[in-house]
Amino acid sequence: MKIEMLIDELQEIVDEAFTLPLSGGKTVVNTERLKEIIEDMRINLPIEVKQAKSIAADRTNILNKSKAEAENLVQEAEERSKNMVGQAEDKSKTMVQQAEEKSKNMVKQAEERSKAMVKQADEKAKAMVQQSEIVRAAQQQAQEILASANHQAFEIKNAANIYIDNMMKKADDELSKNLAEVKKTRQSLKNYQQNQQNQQNQQRNTTKQPPRSTNAARK
Repeated sequence: MKIEMLIDELQEIVDEAFTLPLSGGKTVVNTERLKEIIEDMRINLPIEVKQAKSIAADRTNILNKSKAEAENLVQEAEERSKNMVGQAEDKSKTMVQQAEEKSKNMVKQAEERSKAMVKQADEKAKAMVQQSEIVRAAQQQAQEILASANHQAFEIKNAANIYIDNMMKKADDELSKNLAEVKKTRQSLKNYQQNQQNQQNQQRNTTKQPPRSTNAARK
């Protein structure tokens, strides 16, 4: 019989006791049954204590296992964070290299186009200069063609710079996003560790407290 049941039976005996008339409040109880219950409590009390110790040991094992699992999770998360940062850096470098190469090609094409337009303008101007009647018209048209070529070259270079800036911004945003995810993962792990530590402290405090049934029996 468990201690709780024996205590309940003691309570029933006390509740069923009756007061003797003219005795100053004294009550009559079944002393033989009380002795039997007390003896049963003495027999069962070590069993209850063993069970309490076993429960405490199980809690300790569970806490140790949870702590080991938490450490493994932290290690895996740290490795994952390092990999994510490395991948983000590699991706950013690749995007920057691609932007630089594309920009160089665009600038090169602009320069070649500009040279071709200038050459064409020079050749056309020379041809027009050969005719004295249209010398002034040739010079003016050559200047207009040259100005147009320079303007187009400027616009192409400006477009290349804007493209490079957009690619760099995209790479920076991607890296910032990955770094933010890493920080969030690390904060989640810290919260998880803190919760595990709080649970462990709570379990330790609970284990240190004496069983309620034993105190009740002593009273």
